[in-house]
Amino acid sequence: MASTSARVVVAGASMAGLRAAEQLRAAGWSGAITLVGDEPHMPYNRPPLSKEVLAGKAPFESLAFRPRASVADVEWRLGTRVVASRLAERTVVLDDSSELSYDGLVAATGMRPRRLRCPGPLAGRHTVRTLADAQGLRAELTRPGARVVVVGAGFIGCEVAATAVGLGVAEVTVVDPLPLPMVGPLGELLGRALLTRHEERGVRFALGTGVAGFAGEDHVTGVILDDGTVLPADVVVESVGSLANTEWLGGNGLDLTDGVLTDEQLRVGGRPEVVAVGDVARFPNARYDGVPRRVEHWCIPTDTAKHAAKVLTGATPAPFAPLPTFWSDQHDFRLQSFGAPVLGKDDVRVLEGDPTGDVLVGYHRDDRLVGVVALGGPAIASAAARHRADLLKQPALTA
Repeated sequence: MASTSARVVVAGASMAGLRAAEQLRAAGWSGAITLVGDEPHMPYNRPPLSKEVLAGKAPFESLAFRPRASVADVEWRLGTRVVASRLAERTVVLDDSSELSYDGLVAATGMRPRRLRCPGPLAGRHTVRTLADAQGLRAELTRPGARVVVVGAGFIGCEVAATAVGLGVAEVTVVDPLPLPMVGPLGELLGRALLTRHEERGVRFALGTGVAGFAGEDHVTGVILDDGTVLPADVVVESVGSLANTEWLGGNGLDLTDGVLTDEQLRVGGRPEVVAVGDVARFPNARYDGVPRRVEHWCIPTDTAKHAAKVLTGATPAPFAPLPTFWSDQHDFRLQSFGAPVLGKDDVRVLEGDPTGDVLVGYHRDDRLVGVVALGGPAIASAAARHRADLLKQPALTA
């Protein structure tokens, strides 16, 4: 509980910030809550940006989250950024130079796209993180004869490539220095299966090579690869990872090397009044080996918010131990995952089906199942979901 004069400031007004406010109310916080976010929009669902929004199948109204009635009284400061903080003084500074004092602070500032630092024009180069990003990219993709180069064969890159093919663009080529799409999180077996599926549907790949620069004067006309090859391009999508929005926390003696380091209770810097939630939080997962990691999955904002709210309101829950979940829709198939496949890439086994069709793959560490990934249609995705209970029962792993 809290006195009505007490306040929690939530830095970040996307999904993680909204869930933090809702969970604070659910945990009994009766004081003021102020959410500060740099976008002008109320919180909305980001996964459709690279798929339904880009394809023109989902208006913004369908993306916006409907806040619970319990947060009807919170203060929203949209179109505003937190630019600095003085944790010892329990104060944050906004981009208009105003300051907010707090009794509790939630770091929920999320990520921003990493950009390529290569010579060449900027016009024609896009990222996909915000609604404005997706709307601007869609306008480019729907121009007749568009030639598209996607740099990065991860989740967003593969989804954008699939959407572009569905829109009927002239050419879609995916560039990545790694040998297979999504090989980092999923390993070689599913990476090869994904490559085959994308190529069968018209996506071209230039793998094992990086980008040296961009051709063109005022607007991109091509992508120059490391070996000098130039891929013609009217539209370039940069999907080369993310950077954590942590600069505002600088100067407080925190570990910000990859997001905000927290303890097993999501507390920051040993301060009980400061927590981090969402994909900016780098936390140890008691379900696995205790090594702090960031997790950029859709379930993490809600999971972290629920735990962090309990901590801020004085409870001492068991150490945070979520079961990560993700999905990715590409073309006419879906990737569905439960657990932490990345921890078991050295021991990958086909559990059901075959990589040439619908397949369910298990990832093992120390001979224990730590993650499953299904590739294909609804039936195989349901098969993955049946392993969720088994994964929840797995004992903690040692480093």
